[in-house]
Amino acid sequence: MKPKIKQHHKQMKAEKPRPIPVNTERSTPPSAGLSRRSLLNILWSALGLAVLAELVWIAISFLRPSRQPADDSKGGTVVQAGAVDSFAPGSVTAFQRGQFYLVRMDNGGLLALSCKCTHLGCTVPWVEKEKKFLCPCHASAFDVTGNVISAPAPRALDMFSVTIENHIVQVDTSMRIKRSGFNAQQLVYPEKT
Repeated sequence: MKPKIKQHHKQMKAEKPRPIPVNTERSTPPSAGLSRRSLLNILWSALGLAVLAELVWIAISFLRPSRQPADDSKGGTVVQAGAVDSFAPGSVTAFQRGQFYLVRMDNGGLLALSCKCTHLGCTVPWVEKEKKFLCPCHASAFDVTGNVISAPAPRALDMFSVTIENHIVQVDTSMRIKRSGFNAQQLVYPEKT
């Protein structure tokens, strides 16, 4: 038996390896474009990115204080608040149209304060019972003159320019006046008749 194995082994060495025939013709045509799975993966990824972008936009819009331009369509930026006598000494009157409070001090002086908190721009309501402006967002508090009583507000409420013409109080809401605190020179007094 040994001679046959050697002989067969010698024959294999002597033969040259034959190339394996390759079929160059395909039985099925190549698929054109993407597979269904690839297309769905791309669509889901694009949808996920769109949702993520929208969530980021909503978060930024929520955290950024709103800035509203002066509305000239409602009669300009000067608000006629009313007659001086219609505001009692020691009163605070809200004006939604101009987004301000008209404060009449006990001594008769008038001051127009912005209703926006100087911390993040939340609307600050006047709480008559406590005699202060209290921010509902982060608990800043302001006194009747707009000075900060408790933080996180960094400075006093902004104010608007007040003029009195023919005994009518007018407030110019076109420009907020930033201030660090209240001083008596910010008050406007009616002319004595």
